[in-house]
Amino acid sequence: MELMLEQVPIVIRSLNVGFLQTLKLFFVTLLGAVPLGLAIAFGSMSRFRPLSYFTKIVVWIIRGTPLMIQLLIIYYFPGLVLGKPIWGGGESGRFLAASVSFIFNYACYFSEIYRGGIQSVPVGQEEAGLVLGMTRSQIFFKVTLLQMIKRIVPPMSNEIITLVKDTSLARIIALQEIIWAGQAFMKGSQGISGAIWPMFFTAVYYLIFSGILTVLLGRLEKKLDYFR
Repeated sequence: MELMLEQVPIVIRSLNVGFLQTLKLFFVTLLGAVPLGLAIAFGSMSRFRPLSYFTKIVVWIIRGTPLMIQLLIIYYFPGLVLGKPIWGGGESGRFLAASVSFIFNYACYFSEIYRGGIQSVPVGQEEAGLVLGMTRSQIFFKVTLLQMIKRIVPPMSNEIITLVKDTSLARIIALQEIIWAGQAFMKGSQGISGAIWPMFFTAVYYLIFSGILTVLLGRLEKKLDYFR
């Protein structure tokens, strides 16, 4: 017991470093996937059929295959084809590859949520806007977008909470996020070997972060109740 208490500060420091990497991947994914998802949604709803079909096929492939496989393909495949890695070496290269994989994956999921939210707004509101002399862009930003945001918050919240846990998949390409840091103590790290209890600590990090996000997203949903 005394030995474990002596090891706790070492474990916490290592988990903090891993959790910072997890946070970076989480926020970078959101910053990239939220706008990209809207662009993909527009592509899938485009009246230009080749673009619409192409976008829908890409979304179908991304949503139909595991994120872990996408990580492996994006990180390793270009290097196998070109004969040299395109992401660079070290932790920064792995983080860049993981970011691209996560952004594209979650953008495809977000695009379907956007599309559902946009199409759920009654067509009569667009027609009324046109009668009032509004342009289609004005109708989208002043009428459709505001109502869409209210409708997509619950499903987007679920995806965002899922993203918190999915960041752990980045360890498949050896990105040193929090799960990687916890597992290192089972294999032997900083003089600690065969210890499984650090993995329980990682669960606490996820629970706290997910709890904070749940509260914040819940408050956002309540603030958008004026559309009822």
